[in-house]
This record gives sequence, structure tokens and C-alpha cells, in this order.
Amino acid sequence: MTNIFTRIKEVIIADLNETLHQKEKQNPIGLLNQYLRQCEQETEKVGKLLERQSHLKDEFTREYSQAKEVAEKRKYQAEIASKAGEAELYQFAAAEQQQYSERAQRLNASLAQVTEQLRELERKHEEMKQKLKDMHLRRMELMGRENATRANIGMNKVLESDTYSNHSYSKFKDIESYLDRLEQKVNSTFCRSTIDDRIAQLEKEMNSKESHSLNLIKE
Repeated sequence: MTNIFTRIKEVIIADLNETLHQKEKQNPIGLLNQYLRQCEQETEKVGKLLERQSHLKDEFTREYSQAKEVAEKRKYQAEIASKAGEAELYQFAAAEQQQYSERAQRLNASLAQVTEQLRELERKHEEMKQKLKDMHLRRMELMGRENATRANIGMNKVLESDTYSNHSYSKFKDIESYLDRLEQKVNSTFCRSTIDDRIAQLEKEMNSKESHSLNLIKE
């Protein structure tokens, strides 16, 4: 039964890898964009962790300063109580001084550790940002190459393909023929209109001459 499940898992993983491979072949820039978005998200996560670590360092610093300050204060008070012969007050101040001194030492060690971790996180975060920047530049270079390649393919298709050229030439011939027919139609209409106008003008002139001649005869 275990072998069956293992085999099914292997088949699913193989199909998934094949699908991703096909997607990469079909749209490599799109897959690269997806990968970049994932890297950006991881960089943002590290940035938030870095911010939290910085706040944690500030808290340790504040707690350490307070513990150190109280320890020094209790030490001074213990010395005053000892000089004054106040044994009970001395014991209380001394115990407090010991407690806060130990706390200050523990906090100081934690502060040193947190500070070192913060420096390491800052270094890695800066490295991630620089790497991400390089990847963005690389994507721009690849996009430029892809655009140039697609443009060259399109130009070569027009310049070198006989089928495409013949198809384009046929289209141009169809347009030229249509324009010729349209031009002939316009010219024919213009000529008919011109002839009609000219004949009407001639008839008018002839009628005018005939009327003038009749008038002369009558006189």
C-alpha cells in the first residue's frame, strides 16, 4: 500500500514538473515575474523580522539600563546602611543589589546576542535587496532580448516569407483595383455632369441667337 501511494506521489510530482516546464517554455518572462514576486515577498518578511529584532534590542537595552541603575543604587544604599549600622536595611539593600546585578548581567548577555543577530539579519537583508535588484535588472535585459527577438521574427516573416509577401501584394493589388474603379466612376460622373452643362449652355446660346435674328427680320 505504501508503495502505491509513493508511486502516485511520484507521478503527481512528475506531472507538476512537466506542467511548470511547459509554462516556462510558453512564457518564460511570466514565470520569472512570478518568481520575482515570491522573492519580493520573502524580502518583505525578512524586513518585518528585522524591524521586530530592532524593537527587541531596544527593549533589552532599556531593561539592562534599568537593572544596572537599580543595582548601582542598591549598592550605594547598602554601603550607607552598613556605615549606619542598620543591619536589616543593609541585608535588604545588599540582596536587592545582588538580584539586580545578576539580572543586569543576564540582560547584557542577551543584549549582546540580540545585537549580533540583528547585525546578521541586516547583512542578509541588504544582500537579499541587492540580489533582488540584480534580478530586476536581469529581467529587464531578458525582456529587451525577448522584444528584439519577437520584432526580428515579425520583420523576417514580412521580408522573407513568400506566402506572406504574396498575400500582402495581393491585398495591395485589390486596393489599387478598387481605387482605379472608384476613380473611373468619379471621372465618368464628372464628364457626364460637364457634358450636360455644356449642352445646356449651347442650347441657351443658340436660342438667344435665333431670337435676335427674328427680331432683326421683323424690323
